[in-house]
Amino acid sequence: MKTNLLLLADAYKYSHYKLYYPGTTKIYSYLESRGGLFDSTVFYGLQYYLKEYLQGQAFTKEDIDEAEELMQGVFGRSEVFNRANFEYILKKYDGRLPVKIKAVAEGTEVPVHNALMTIENTDPNCFWLTNFLETLLMQVWYPSTVATLSHEIRKTVERYFEMTSDNAGGIDFVLNDFGFRGVSSVESAALGGSAHLLNFMGSDTVEASRFLKKYYRAQKVYGMSVPATEHSIMTLLGQAGERKIFDHVLKAYPEGILSCVSDSYNIFDAVGTLWGGEFREEILKRKGTLVIRPDSGDPVRTLLKVYDILFDKFGFTVNSKGYRVLPPQVRVIQGDGIDHESIPAIYESLKGKGISAENLVLGMGGALLQKVNRDTQKFALKCSYAELNGEQVQVRKAPVEMNEAGEMVKSFKTSKAGKLKLVQEGGIYKTIRQEESSAPDLLQTVFENGNVTKDYTFEEIRERAKQSRESGSKRNNP
Repeated sequence: MKTNLLLLADAYKYSHYKLYYPGTTKIYSYLESRGGLFDSTVFYGLQYYLKEYLQGQAFTKEDIDEAEELMQGVFGRSEVFNRANFEYILKKYDGRLPVKIKAVAEGTEVPVHNALMTIENTDPNCFWLTNFLETLLMQVWYPSTVATLSHEIRKTVERYFEMTSDNAGGIDFVLNDFGFRGVSSVESAALGGSAHLLNFMGSDTVEASRFLKKYYRAQKVYGMSVPATEHSIMTLLGQAGERKIFDHVLKAYPEGILSCVSDSYNIFDAVGTLWGGEFREEILKRKGTLVIRPDSGDPVRTLLKVYDILFDKFGFTVNSKGYRVLPPQVRVIQGDGIDHESIPAIYESLKGKGISAENLVLGMGGALLQKVNRDTQKFALKCSYAELNGEQVQVRKAPVEMNEAGEMVKSFKTSKAGKLKLVQEGGIYKTIRQEESSAPDLLQTVFENGNVTKDYTFEEIRERAKQSRESGSKRNNP
């Protein structure tokens, strides 16, 4: 179904052209993370929205006709939808949007409470357009939040590999995206899945790789996977036929990485009697790795027991840091009960038992791509500057709220005022008014009057995210 940009706004916004005070000619707004689960946010995904919805001729006469008819039904009256506003843009600009959008480079990790993006109208008659576009552009919260979540998990993984492993080369494939089926739409899978690929390369969300080639000119496929079984395969012959299934899957892929879900009946019997018993020698002779997948039970208790069995059956070496490592032909993947809180708990439990982090890879589904919302990082877009009857107006909201003691205190929803810029001073990000400093503005023009003016490649963005992790690691470990 073709998307009509004129219908991609909250209904109440169609009434705002009348509600702005007479004489308004400029509305300037900014996007920020007002705090949240993490102390910084990785900005990502805006380029998709610009290319898919805003660039070029953004709407047609037919779109205006459709919007007018639908909004008549929404409001039950005809004067709320202002056809003339949209016809003005169509006639004067051929439907190209007279707005200017600036943003920090995608992939940048920015501390919360800083401007990530600004938007303003470039035609005084279109002051109403700036915040009309809020509904759509605000959705950048989603890929940015997934990118941030994945980014933070990468930091956790790297920390435990540094403590317990001699082999950090496989970190790109430690956290695997299993979230396609758990998201609300194909668009969400593409956006969220691609955001994860800023930090890792393991993914079963194929749409994310297609998305990156189309919207970010990715030079290769970043979401990579391996042959793997599911329960429909493993249970086909019933419990009595499980051994035959194990034998068959080993022969189906005799080389390379093969992941096999093994908890159909009893994960511990499967690991000890079959994988570590009957098929032990075949596994150790394979040119590749068998990845055993538990998929039920408490992750920590299950993993510790599985590793006890595997170390007993397959043996282990002790690395330079004093942690046990399975033979390279055997690893474990945990894909059940994985989120940003359980991951460090699992690693800490393994560490406490002398087990290296390199023995384990992870799969994360809905908790990666769906278990987030706009308030995870408290995203908001607010007006900070306006021009009214020729006067420049510094605009802000400064609400107070009542705390538990009944005292009136400043709300976290207090917004910034003025035309803003994002700068770095001594390596620290700060959001200031444009007139306060001559320091370079890190908010660069990415869209102006229908044109995408910055076209980042995924390679650039991925490298930027990597550099931010590395610089953060250096700050924390001088």
